[in-house]
Amino acid sequence: MKLLFYTAASNSAAWLDALSRAMPAVSIGTWPEGPAGVTDGADYALVWKPPPELLAKLESAKAIFNLGAGVDSLDSIPRSLQAVPLIRLEDAGMAEQMAEYVVHAVLRRYREFDVYARSQRDALWQPRERIDKSGFRIGILGMGVLGAAVAGALATFGFPIDGWSRSRKQISDVRSFAGPAELGEFLGRCRVLVCMLPLTAETRGMLNRATLSQLSQGAYVVNVSRGALLIDEDLLALIESGALDGATLDVFQEEPLSPTHAFWHHPRITVTPHVSAVTRIEESVAQIAAKIRRLEAGLPVSGVVDRARFY
Repeated sequence: MKLLFYTAASNSAAWLDALSRAMPAVSIGTWPEGPAGVTDGADYALVWKPPPELLAKLESAKAIFNLGAGVDSLDSIPRSLQAVPLIRLEDAGMAEQMAEYVVHAVLRRYREFDVYARSQRDALWQPRERIDKSGFRIGILGMGVLGAAVAGALATFGFPIDGWSRSRKQISDVRSFAGPAELGEFLGRCRVLVCMLPLTAETRGMLNRATLSQLSQGAYVVNVSRGALLIDEDLLALIESGALDGATLDVFQEEPLSPTHAFWHHPRITVTPHVSAVTRIEESVAQIAAKIRRLEAGLPVSGVVDRARFY
């Protein structure tokens, strides 16, 4: 069996080491270095942000594994590969990290630690009145594997939780909203909106003035999905007007975020450098190896991307 590996990141050596240990009998080639036999006739490709010239070589592959949960970097995949299954990572250690990040952001907003930080700078001793948790509703936009994990983590703190997705979900402790017809009601109930949607043609720019204006007065936004879902200027305008209280942002339209971007120095925006859920190599390789074994045995696997919806 031949595997072709490519990543645009700088950690290829760690990936290759883990792959060699997990699948010692498999020939692993890297692109563009070779060896040519593996590069040109790979049974499976493991890629992250591959260039078009690499994708053109994969028509005979049995499957393409994306080394991440989001597959938006593959949205220009050529038509010649439509019959090749595209498989994304599922969890692989990301759910735990994402839950930690979002819980921290929500608790920081709920317990008003940003307010206390400003008070500390001014040497002000000003206790705040406790917020009634029963009215502090969290809305999760996107209820896939990671969204469900975040909902479960938040539920342990007793927050009321709503979830919105394209189709109806049955998730414990979550009120489900589905489809465009129910989006407005979902948004109007949120004190904190957590965006976890995949980036698709339909979701690009979805967090705009029209959408965010439907949130409850003084709501807070957490974006851990993709920066292209958010219209930066609209968020800034709504915070400045007082319609929104602030935001925690881990993803951006351009990364790294420009040093001159207004987000960096805004007193009501927290910026982190796309660290909410980092791909864990060992867990990811174990998941990929298990799925390859199933495919070789003629068995179905989960995580196959729906090409029509592209997630």
